[in-house]
Amino acid sequence: MEFSALLRSQLAFFKPFVNGCSLATTRAGQDKLGELITLTRRTKVTYRKHHFSGFCAEWITPRQLTRRGVILYLHGGGYVAGNLEYAKGFGTVLAERYGIRVFCPAYRLAPEFPFPAAVEDACESFEYLLNCGFLPQEILLAGESAGGGLIFSLCLARKGQHKSLPAGILAISPWSDLTASGTSYIENKEKDPSMSLERLNFYANCYTKDRTNPLVSPLFGDLTGLPPCRIFVGGDEIMLDDARLLHQKLLDSNVDSKLTVSEGMWHGYLLYGIRETKPDFEQIGTWLGKVLFYHGTKTSVDETR
Repeated sequence: MEFSALLRSQLAFFKPFVNGCSLATTRAGQDKLGELITLTRRTKVTYRKHHFSGFCAEWITPRQLTRRGVILYLHGGGYVAGNLEYAKGFGTVLAERYGIRVFCPAYRLAPEFPFPAAVEDACESFEYLLNCGFLPQEILLAGESAGGGLIFSLCLARKGQHKSLPAGILAISPWSDLTASGTSYIENKEKDPSMSLERLNFYANCYTKDRTNPLVSPLFGDLTGLPPCRIFVGGDEIMLDDARLLHQKLLDSNVDSKLTVSEGMWHGYLLYGIRETKPDFEQIGTWLGKVLFYHGTKTSVDETR
C-alpha cells in the first residue's frame, strides 16, 4: 500500500475518535503534528521568537535565503487549536522549500478569545511586517483551513480601512464559509476521511455568533481589488465548495485566481508531504516568483522590532 493510501486509511480510522475528543486533546494532537512536520527540516532553518502584547510569533529563516520578501503564514485549526509549534510546522516547509523568510503568528484562539481576536492579531502581524521595512508587494499571505479563510479576512479588513494589500494569497483548503452552504458538505460526507460537519459546527460555535459576517466567512465579502490568489483543495473534502465557490466569486470580482482540485485528496493534504503533492509545490514556487515583485529602492529589513 502506498504511503498516501495508508495515511488516508489512518485518517479515516481515527476520524470518529477525533470528532468526539475534547478541545484539549484536539489541541495537543494538532501541536504534535506541527512538531512532526518540522522534524526533517529544522536543521535547514533558524528560528527566532517575536512577542506581541497578546500573542507570540516566530521568524523562520532558511539557511539558504534565496528570495527577498516574506510569507505571512496563518495556521489552521478551526480557530480553536494550533499553537506556535503547529504554526512552525508548515511554516518551516515553506521557508526551507522556497528559500524565503516566513513569519508565523500564533494568534489567539477561541473559545477563550472568539472573533474578532484572530483577525485583529492577523492585522497586527501584517502591520508589524510593514514596520520591519517590507513593502506590501513583498508580503505573501499563506494559510490552510481556518488560516486559509483568515488570510482573506485580513485582506477584507485592510481593504475596509483603505490600507495596502499584499502581493498575493496562497490558500490551502480554505474555510471560507462557516455557514456550510456548499453542496459538498453533503456530497462528500462519506468520502472525506478526516473532517465532519459536526466538528466544524463545534469550531464555528466557539468562534462566532454571526457566521455570515464577511470577516468570519469571506465568501460573503466584497472581493473586488484583492491580489492574485492560488487555491488548493482536496477533491474528497466536505469543504470542497468553500474553495470552489470562493474561487468563482474571485473570478466574478475580476481577481486573478487559480483553483487546483486534487482528486482523491483530503483536507489540508499539502501539509502531509506525500509524493502526490510535488506538482502542487512546483506550481506554488513558480507562482511565488511571479507575484513577489519589487519597485524602487528596498529599505533594510529589521526583524528585531
